[in-house]
Amino acid sequence: LADGLFDSAKSSVIDVAFPLAGTMVFFLGLMNIAEKAGAIQKLAKWMNPFLSRLFPEVPQNHPAMGQMVMNFSANMLGLDNAATPFGLKAMESLQEINPDKAKASDAQIMFMCLHASGLTLIATSIIGYRAAANATNPADVMLPCIITSFIGTIAAFLIVGIKQKINFKSASLVVALMTLIAAIVGLLMYVNQLDIIGKNYFTSNLSALILITIIAFTLLFSFYKEKKFAEANTTVFEAFVTGANNGVKTGVTIFPYVLGMLVAISLFRNSGLFEIISEWIAFGFSNMGVSKEITDALPVALLRPFSSAGSRGFLIDSMNTFGADSLTGRLSSIFQCSAESTFYVIAVYFGSVNIKNTRYALSTMLLVDVICVITAIFVASWFF
Repeated sequence: LADGLFDSAKSSVIDVAFPLAGTMVFFLGLMNIAEKAGAIQKLAKWMNPFLSRLFPEVPQNHPAMGQMVMNFSANMLGLDNAATPFGLKAMESLQEINPDKAKASDAQIMFMCLHASGLTLIATSIIGYRAAANATNPADVMLPCIITSFIGTIAAFLIVGIKQKINFKSASLVVALMTLIAAIVGLLMYVNQLDIIGKNYFTSNLSALILITIIAFTLLFSFYKEKKFAEANTTVFEAFVTGANNGVKTGVTIFPYVLGMLVAISLFRNSGLFEIISEWIAFGFSNMGVSKEITDALPVALLRPFSSAGSRGFLIDSMNTFGADSLTGRLSSIFQCSAESTFYVIAVYFGSVNIKNTRYALSTMLLVDVICVITAIFVASWFF
């Protein structure tokens, strides 16, 4: 048990803190360039008719609007490395207008729950794991992942919206929702007509291409708007360095929260408590008539809210044990990509702005996790 705790402490530094700090340094530097050039403000202005209905307490054209859009977009496209820095920057901006600094605001809760619902259009990492496990068609879980994560996102939107008395009849919300559904249907129709090689090529390269496009566009736009940097008595490079320095400070701030959460998760797993709970739940499900193929995949769903790395280990083990093309292997894949690591996200995002009272954020996110698990089981049983 002690060895497991020390290993978790070491891995939290080497495998989590350092890589996370590196990505934050780069992407927060890039975001600072975009802010100085006015790109984030333009993005916020374009999205304001929709986002102002979801976040009524955020001033119009506030930078947080554009930062949240960047976070949502990165999540949907499977750009996990970019999503976290964008999200942390959004939380920081929302904290600036939060009247009670120790308690989560309505806007922060709405943002966190939508982020944690994990809407995914391109499940790049999952397809990579399935390809490594010799799946016949690694991309065959793409549609179930999209459906499950979309239902989870809608559930988060409705639960928090009802709590915050959001006007669901707003025309801009309806238009935005219909546009999103149309985009998802269009993507699915396009991918569905590709052969196996085409699907794998599309899903493995689209996210990387989009990430390069974002970086290139930001740099080109900043040089085009170089006058704004001169007016602010700075340069593009100095703006990047300033943003990168903020990334280092943010990394230092959230590290204790990451360390504490990962060590607690290690204690939970190594103590045997996780296995006992998993066995109880599997026993209960089996007595309800649920097939063994489904109960064998439940460890991934149970560990997912605590640790992405831990649930990923169970995912790979389930595919190696039962086969990537088995219902267990496919359902485990859907569990892995249909929601975020709730406790990790709570610790990192709220910890980054020193919020102690998260109000109903955690309970809502856990409820959405349950909805995603139930949806994944039905969708996997339907498809496979």
